[in-house]
Amino acid sequence: MARLILSLDGQVMAEYNMNKERYTVGRLPDNDIRIDNPAVSGHHSLVINILNDSFLEDLNSTNGTYVNGKLIKKHALQHGDVVTVGHHQLRFVDTQSSDSEPDEFEKTMVITPGSAVAAIAAKKAAASSPPPPPAPAPKATPTPVSTSAPAVTRPMPPAGSTAATGEHAGIALPKAKLQVLSGAFAGRELELNKALTTLGRPGVQVAAITRRADGYFIVHVDSGKPGDYPSVNGSAIGEQARKLADNDVILLAGVKMGFFEG
Repeated sequence: MARLILSLDGQVMAEYNMNKERYTVGRLPDNDIRIDNPAVSGHHSLVINILNDSFLEDLNSTNGTYVNGKLIKKHALQHGDVVTVGHHQLRFVDTQSSDSEPDEFEKTMVITPGSAVAAIAAKKAAASSPPPPPAPAPKATPTPVSTSAPAVTRPMPPAGSTAATGEHAGIALPKAKLQVLSGAFAGRELELNKALTTLGRPGVQVAAITRRADGYFIVHVDSGKPGDYPSVNGSAIGEQARKLADNDVILLAGVKMGFFEG
């Protein structure tokens, strides 16, 4: 079933399943999808569902309706389209379409593991990893002192418990994803569920994102010209791996992507 995901500044506010023929979007209370914001017209746009197809129409709104950054009057919605209404976004998700068709973003920007570029990325990521902490020096065993008090035998904690594995053991790294924020693939999402994800365009700009015990890191792999590094929040990352934080904005090979945890 197709659905629309309403968000503002990257934060999801609501989801709407497309199980009716018509959905109006606007500021007034009688809309199916109400967006109470002055930048949104009273009746801003309309979504019409016919069989397995969905169509978007602007209702002569004051500020216009945009799809993937382009002003439209009528538009046939495709999986991953991002509709901008005022300051809000509505991402169109068609589960049936996404299951049956390969993701063009992945084919264009995600570099296949096992390729020569991916091998270089793996070496770069390994070289940028911090060395393991040194093993603690062995402590001297104290000489036992005989006492008259009977020894107390404490039961061992069950395997896997906090006491048995340490205070920080078992803390899972949060899930993370990339969401494309610009260009033809705006709205596409990529789950970062691998130890190493290599992204970019060979000969233009390539980077790798690694999952480590202490978080997600991005490292520069290759560029078409020296010193042309990807950027995070507008700052070039250079040769050293940079740790990513929730809501960071990455610019890689001309594509702007948001990094989101959780």
